[in-house]
Amino acid sequence: MTDAARRPTDLRGSAAALLPELVALRRALHREPEIGLQLPLTQAKVLAALDGLPLEITLGKQLTSVTAVLRGALPGPVVLLRGDMDALPVQETSGLPYASEIPGVMHACGHDLHTAGLVGAVRLLCERRDTLAGTAVFMFQPGEEGDAGARVMVDEGVLDAAGTRPVAAYALHVASAMLPLGFVGTRPGPILAAADALDVTVRGRGGHGSSPHSALDPVPAACEAVTALQTMVTRRFDAFDPVVVTVGSFHAGTSSNVIPDEAVFSATVRSFSAEARARVHDEAPRVVRGVGEAHGMTVEAVVDEGYPVTVNDPAEAAYAAETAGQLFGADRYFALPNPIAGAEDFAFIGQHIPSAYLMLGACPADLDPATAPYNHSPEALFDDSVLGDAAALLAQLALGRLSRG
Repeated sequence: MTDAARRPTDLRGSAAALLPELVALRRALHREPEIGLQLPLTQAKVLAALDGLPLEITLGKQLTSVTAVLRGALPGPVVLLRGDMDALPVQETSGLPYASEIPGVMHACGHDLHTAGLVGAVRLLCERRDTLAGTAVFMFQPGEEGDAGARVMVDEGVLDAAGTRPVAAYALHVASAMLPLGFVGTRPGPILAAADALDVTVRGRGGHGSSPHSALDPVPAACEAVTALQTMVTRRFDAFDPVVVTVGSFHAGTSSNVIPDEAVFSATVRSFSAEARARVHDEAPRVVRGVGEAHGMTVEAVVDEGYPVTVNDPAEAAYAAETAGQLFGADRYFALPNPIAGAEDFAFIGQHIPSAYLMLGACPADLDPATAPYNHSPEALFDDSVLGDAAALLAQLALGRLSRG
């Protein structure tokens, strides 16, 4: 183990010294959030923050990503650290003095903290380049919120940016609720769900609302299909390998006395294993088609695949938990008992490289994590005092893993 990997206290001190700079960057990002794969303002801020550092920088072609490679003075393997940069189409109501200045766009999921924290990790590792045994790849990624930016970056070669594939990859996510400020949580195996969409159209025959017998009403058939999906969840899937089906959109008709020709609904489908995901992709369309056919309807049911299950490699998850405990103290580490039903495109990295994904509590100290507005809320608040912890944790994960060879 190198000297740099042995000194987590020194690392935390260095991170604390960077905190004012990281807070300023985070707040600048928060004022000008961007969504999707094209984040030119965000990319420019990241490049300015990395300017002058001993990095090999590559920019994305199909997206405004930044990949930075730091080659240590000593030989060793490659590790990857990832931070996502995009915001959400949410109108901010936080009342912060540095609230979003872009109407209808907000860093409601804390990706501004992820970006600033990764910049901090870059700075910390650059300071230790002379004793760094290996190479660190820093992945600044657009398009996590539904655009699969991680998959695009994989296709563009982020995993081969250093010339040799990483032996491990790490990412963290701040939480405005759930975890107390500064607490770190992770678990081996599935940590986040797969997220897919089920889109259903039930086609009947329209008519007058007073004479349903002369029409073929798709509304009750679609309603029955919705409830049949919930029965499917409880009767066709193991309670210990569950799926979640939530219908979030249902549309039919234009008037109270008109039977429409069709009813349309959409559901989010969450699963926690590749096996359950494959089964629900088969079973859910079959269930809704069967209900429709029983009523004499035709049904179109399509599964739109989203993000796969985010799975922590057991060895890397154990190492990440050990690292968090050593860095911050065992009392600030929390072993997550169950996966979280949210989804993440870091899953695409985990399909290629042993990975660990961690949660970091960023709930302001004067709020109760059990009741504070959660990520994606227009009122979500993140305490940017955790930026030093985020930078130190990411840097220590890289240092320790590289020292193992």
